[in-house]
Amino acid sequence: MNFPLAPAPPAVYNADVERHELSELHYITPICNVASILRHGIRSHKLAERLRHQTVAMEEIQARRANVAVPGGRRLHEYVNLYICARNPMLRKRKDLHENLCVLRVAPEVLDLPNVIVTDQNAASRYVRFAQAPDGLAIVNKDMVFAEWWKHPEDRILEWRHISMKCAEVLVPECVDAEFIRRAYVSGQVSKGALEAVCPGLVAEVNAHMFFM
Repeated sequence: MNFPLAPAPPAVYNADVERHELSELHYITPICNVASILRHGIRSHKLAERLRHQTVAMEEIQARRANVAVPGGRRLHEYVNLYICARNPMLRKRKDLHENLCVLRVAPEVLDLPNVIVTDQNAASRYVRFAQAPDGLAIVNKDMVFAEWWKHPEDRILEWRHISMKCAEVLVPECVDAEFIRRAYVSGQVSKGALEAVCPGLVAEVNAHMFFM
């Protein structure tokens, strides 16, 4: 499955995300994986298969992503997928697992690495667009990605689009080095204690709102 690579966006784009506005990117992972991540970095789906780890990914979504190729680049499973905003439908679907999860806060400097790609929505979406980072951030609709909620009872089509756009991604080839991981978000004191037990040097901040608590 191939999709067109979006051209460099025009200077004026409605509600586009600008580079200086991003203080961090996000990676959702089970807490039990974090010690390994801090040793080996955040690995792509393909590379992670070589390490023992747990996943929160849904099998049907991963099956779809396995068939996606980034235009002019690699298969989607050869990239690390970072979210621009982790408070999204993916994390909402894993709400019941919140005590076992954390969101790693990744430095936005990864956008300046070679061959990094930005998507305007879930990378496996039928209508996704891809663009080279960092200028490719301009294809991302800021108002949609950072919206508090994505429900639109009056417009089902808009709601479907918004669900996908909330999951806009930054795709980094193969691995994000641990040096780019700054801190982490957790849902509460239980998960904070669990993360500090396995990674005492990683600062964990409680952010219940991010986990829909």
